Amino acid sequence: MDTKGIDQLLSQLQAASTQAAGNSAAQSTGGPGDFAALLQTSLDQANNAQTEAKKLAQALELGAPNVNVEDVIISLQKADVSFQTMVQVRNKLVEAYQQIMSMPV
Repeated sequence: MDTKGIDQLLSQLQAASTQAAGNSAAQSTGGPGDFAALLQTSLDQANNAQTEAKKLAQALELGAPNVNVEDVIISLQKADVSFQTMVQVRNKLVEAYQQIMSMPV
């Protein structure tokens, strides 16, 4: 079983956790474009993970000899985790928007 993808995902999650905690040595300037770019990049990564998982699942269904069941399961799980993360981010953004809109002016 190939663990390269799992190790890469783990390192990305650790980097995101460190940055979210404010311990990143190279923090962004904090401009609104940075947030939009970060959000777009995250959406693209989640989309790519889902696309890759779909391709691997189709290849497995067609009987491609170079596709392992383990790789398909791992890619499907990575796609699910990235999708669930994006759902949670969306929920937090909606919650923050609702809180801001309910503030008295």
